[in-house]
Amino acid sequence: MSRIGKLPISLPKGVTVNVSEKNVITVKGPLGELKQALDPGITVEVKDSNIIVNRATEQKRHKALHGLYRALLNNMVTGVSTGYKIVQELVGVGYKASGNGQLLELTLGYSHNIIMELPIEVKVQTTAERGKNPTIILQSIDKQLIGQVAAKIRSFRKPEPYKGKGIKFEGEMLRRKTGKSAVAK
Repeated sequence: MSRIGKLPISLPKGVTVNVSEKNVITVKGPLGELKQALDPGITVEVKDSNIIVNRATEQKRHKALHGLYRALLNNMVTGVSTGYKIVQELVGVGYKASGNGQLLELTLGYSHNIIMELPIEVKVQTTAERGKNPTIILQSIDKQLIGQVAAKIRSFRKPEPYKGKGIKFEGEMLRRKTGKSAVAK
């Protein structure tokens, strides 16, 4: 058995799971609803407010999918019950971010501002306090989608290793380089 796949997923209060005949799982909770199609070799059963994921055979492919779908279902349950939040910092002089509905406008030292339209499922909030770096706060119920959006935002200006300027995740430790050292004559 897969060490991750064999673990049951406990359902918090207010979260319901529905398995359709076409092997599509629907997870509903207080924050929203998520769906996931499953491989035919994987079965899901709900017992005593726990989700149990089983596989049909001991094939290598089914073993790999066993842990994968258990992790995806766990992320769905967590998402609809508590949600996900990613905080990013803009480090650099003149770097700014402003969120207006589903539009995020970034000023990152390029000749033009970057305007990014976010998916409906992702909510954005920006803060700019005096003496602190501007921050972008993303919130969603879909872990995969919020991670993809955060990676796209970071790709506009990755942190560079000498001064640390760029977009980084909150709490991220960057490897810094020393730069040129003075040459003795």
